Amino acid sequence: MNNTNQQQGNDYVEIDLLELAAALWKRKWLILIVAVIFAAIAFSYAYFLVTPMYTSSALMYVNNNAISFGGANLSISSSDLTAASKLVSTYIVILGSRMTLEEVIDTAHLPYTYEQLSRMVTASQVNNTEVFRITVKCDDPYMAEKIANTIVKVLPEKIASVVEGSNVKVVDYAVVNTRKVSPSLRKYTAIGLLLGIVLACAYVFIEMMMDDIIHDEATIIDTFGMPVLASIPDLRVRNA
Repeated sequence: MNNTNQQQGNDYVEIDLLELAAALWKRKWLILIVAVIFAAIAFSYAYFLVTPMYTSSALMYVNNNAISFGGANLSISSSDLTAASKLVSTYIVILGSRMTLEEVIDTAHLPYTYEQLSRMVTASQVNNTEVFRITVKCDDPYMAEKIANTIVKVLPEKIASVVEGSNVKVVDYAVVNTRKVSPSLRKYTAIGLLLGIVLACAYVFIEMMMDDIIHDEATIIDTFGMPVLASIPDLRVRNA
């Protein structure tokens, strides 16, 4: 029999793992019901209370011509992925600048501040190529598409004002995507289910640890190591 000892001060509490497993199995319906309730709560919260979010993306291409940045010439060949990567990173920084995003806000008449729009817009290089993706995440799929395409319109001019000789072209314009990217109902439901199981098992465990009733002779023998000399029968007999 597997036992685990936990020290509490100078006292030891012996936990019978088989007894714990039996207690959990005995209360399996309680555990199941609690798990289902928590899963339903998590699902309802995600479905009714969490604002769904949508994304829209556009692709832009960085030309490999020789350019001048800050007075220094930078020559990039199609085989030089490291230099191209640095150039794309530079353009992404310009994209996220206050100068660019405030221009986007003014052009599209957006109801957002620079800080709010900055949190909505992300950009990343595509597979170490000279193409980078601009993604806008918003609670309105049509607004996400509008912002992404406005950035595509504004960005080349802003880049040209900083990087001399720059050449950025549109690969793909953003389109309206009505499929939400968050929240994930499966994820919320799974978390609720797991939380319900953990809490129900913890309740059964605490209930077992606080049970100080001697249920049978074996409990006395296992707990105190003393033989049972006699037992009093249960005299509570129902009247016929």
